[in-house]
Amino acid sequence: MSDPNRDHPRKDTEGNPADAPGGAGALFDALTRATEQGQAMMSRWMEHATKAARSAQAAANGSGGGATAPTAPPEAAAFAEAMSRTDPARLMAAQMELWQGYQQLWLNTTRRLLTREPSPPVATPAPDDRRFRHPDWTENPYFDFLKQSYLLNAEWLRNTLLAVEGLDPDTARKIDFYGRQMIDALAPTNFALTNPEVLRETAERKGENLIRGMENLAADMKRGNGRPAITQTDMQAFEVGRNVAVTPGKVVFQNDLIQLIQYAPTTPQVFSRPLLIIPPWINKFYILDLQPDNSFVRWTLDMGYTVFLISWVNPDKRHAGKGFDDYMTEGPLAALDAMERATGVRESTVIGYCIGGTLLAATMAWMAAKEDRRVKAATFFAAQVDFTDAGELRVFTDEGQVKMLEEQVRRDGFLDGLAMAWTFNMLRANDLIWSFVINNYLMGRDPPAFDLLYWNADSTRLPARMLFDYLRNMYQENLLAKPGGITVLGEPVDLGRVTTPAFFQATREDHIAPYRSVYKAMNLFAGPNRFALAGSGHIAGIINPPHKNKYQHWINEKRKDYPDADAWLAEATERDGSWWPYWHDWNRRRSGKKVAARVPGDGGLTPIEDAPGSYVRVKS
Repeated sequence: MSDPNRDHPRKDTEGNPADAPGGAGALFDALTRATEQGQAMMSRWMEHATKAARSAQAAANGSGGGATAPTAPPEAAAFAEAMSRTDPARLMAAQMELWQGYQQLWLNTTRRLLTREPSPPVATPAPDDRRFRHPDWTENPYFDFLKQSYLLNAEWLRNTLLAVEGLDPDTARKIDFYGRQMIDALAPTNFALTNPEVLRETAERKGENLIRGMENLAADMKRGNGRPAITQTDMQAFEVGRNVAVTPGKVVFQNDLIQLIQYAPTTPQVFSRPLLIIPPWINKFYILDLQPDNSFVRWTLDMGYTVFLISWVNPDKRHAGKGFDDYMTEGPLAALDAMERATGVRESTVIGYCIGGTLLAATMAWMAAKEDRRVKAATFFAAQVDFTDAGELRVFTDEGQVKMLEEQVRRDGFLDGLAMAWTFNMLRANDLIWSFVINNYLMGRDPPAFDLLYWNADSTRLPARMLFDYLRNMYQENLLAKPGGITVLGEPVDLGRVTTPAFFQATREDHIAPYRSVYKAMNLFAGPNRFALAGSGHIAGIINPPHKNKYQHWINEKRKDYPDADAWLAEATERDGSWWPYWHDWNRRRSGKKVAARVPGDGGLTPIEDAPGSYVRVKS
């Protein structure tokens, strides 16, 4: 049954909105305070960032009378530089534009209060912004004003920061990223007294939601050892091996870094060349095997592949000295040798996902240098090999931040899983942080069961040496993209020597591995190469089984070279649905003839334990 107050806001005896105590006069006072507080909050934050950066710069220059300067937040120097380069005339113009927006908002709100008729909005949320979906954000004059006031301030700050000229790309990226973090954090939806849905819940439950919310916060702080490890799903609803990662198979090989799973066939015949999947070791492999109806592993089995998959160890202090070379030796190279013993077949096809794809690229370059031709087709899911334009993670990879990170990581021997989780959650803060702050802490509710978010919360650690190998060699120096730039197992490698057929797959909304960055590999590998672009992002765009009929993908089979992804896309053809069948059609042609299906354990390797194995069960 609908709430009549949502369709017809309550009025007092004077005809003024009763939602604001005291009628229209009190409402105007509240609007004034909300406006002043919003502007003051943003001004104080920018002032703080500038002062912190100047303190840090003074310390770096040796000034300050020997006193220890406070540690500046990582964004402070970037904002200080932006403020120093701001054109006063453009800043004044932005202020005037903001003031004009507020004037129009005041006029519209006044007209609405006097005539009781809706007024056209001055500022509206983006179509994909779900924060203001509750009817009160539109139907209640106070909350409608608050929403538009926030949007005006947010747009003013965003445009002011983006208009700063003369910044290097990394500084500009930091300003954009941390500016958005601040804008998202200050949204009125995130505070109990300025969120109408929370106020209604508080009235209906007589404050019980806030008490429950504090209990949820306390539990998350305890789980995070003093840091908020925000609960994103019902963690008791899933269990690895019970209702996620359930595709049958056996662990047939293991070493210090991996367990190798061979999955049970689902078809009487299979391609002669087995398929190896190298998942990322940032998070766990079962993103590729969540549930039977969205499992990429299960689907490839149904397509007739003998599937092997690497399950990486969740490292601890014992693995502190493991570097990128070790991940190659004990990862794909060890897996390829084990697959040959298990199947009697030397040749294979391989998939690498995200950082697993970066490792596959380095492995292919090393194999090319050694004239090792075992891999007959290499597929890269959302994987970067040229890190020039590597997306928003570059915000965290400048030398200053790496050095700040290094002291703690070297001491512990690994990067903590919660720190990794926070980094990736910040890339989609409204969805992965603030929506749960509202639901868990303000509404006092438990999050629903969701397999993808269970996987997202099942974080992993990263060994110290591997982490800094990766950050410095890839993100900072971009050595893999340079011929002979990186030495792997004592061998300078060159992606230009890789002549194995390669399939590069990217997703259009990926913030971790942007498709324009992924495409650069097309002009680095010797080829023949194929590129496909999918709708959605880093996870949903990859895990998109055909029967779901979701999203779309783009293909371009013209036999020509393109300088970049935009040129490729301009001549591409859009298709509905999943890209999986398109990839299968490409990979099956390189997978050999059909042979009798292989059962794990029937070959040269004795099973160690049932899939999904024990490495994947280790918690951070």
